[in-house]
Amino acid sequence: MLLSALAAVKVDRHGKAKVLTQEEIQRLFSEGLLTLRDRTLCAVMLYTACRVREAVTLSLRDVYDSKRRVRPELIIRKGNTKGKLDTRTIPVMDDLRRYLEVYKPKPSEDGYLFPGNWGRGHLHEEYASLIFREGCRRADIEGASTHSCRRTALTIMHRNNVPLRVIQEISGHRNLEQLQRYLEVEQEQVRGAIAMLSMISPVPTELIAEETWNTAHRQKLPKKIRKELYIDPAQSPPF
Repeated sequence: MLLSALAAVKVDRHGKAKVLTQEEIQRLFSEGLLTLRDRTLCAVMLYTACRVREAVTLSLRDVYDSKRRVRPELIIRKGNTKGKLDTRTIPVMDDLRRYLEVYKPKPSEDGYLFPGNWGRGHLHEEYASLIFREGCRRADIEGASTHSCRRTALTIMHRNNVPLRVIQEISGHRNLEQLQRYLEVEQEQVRGAIAMLSMISPVPTELIAEETWNTAHRQKLPKKIRKELYIDPAQSPPF
């Protein structure tokens, strides 16, 4: 029953996961996610921009030191990353630290941060995805998946002018082309980018020259003709 539901979720998923707004994040954590474990799991994904598999395979030693204190940096092991590229270390920001300090699960048989049933193995990534989707349903958030946490984090960094190379270091993408697929661009950003082109607009010299020539010659016209043309000799022509 559960497996068929999980399969249906994957089949029905189309396009990119949405980027969450601040108001949606607030609803997700206050209304959608029911347990401390679930909120901590989503906080890890949101505040480190990691993939759901990278989150569920974190070990206790990747997060806490030998005295059970939260490390200053969270370690995402190479073997658990997509493509097994490199081990990444992500600074633990205060918002995430608060969740990790309260969560502190009991050591399990295999030492995972998010242990599976009866403390064996780790929480399955598909089950973690289902937890997130159920949380979104309760919080009335449509079009989101666990990838929304990652896309939201990376997009926020990009909108705040963090260099792409720095974002790549955090996200673990193989190249910048892959990273850019994650980043959402708002229409307002497009309009702003086009507006910047005004800085390189050339002065329309041919129009200015024509207008100057017309003004000089119209001033030489008889007063009667200037009046018919609505030309005030004390002012520049309105055209």
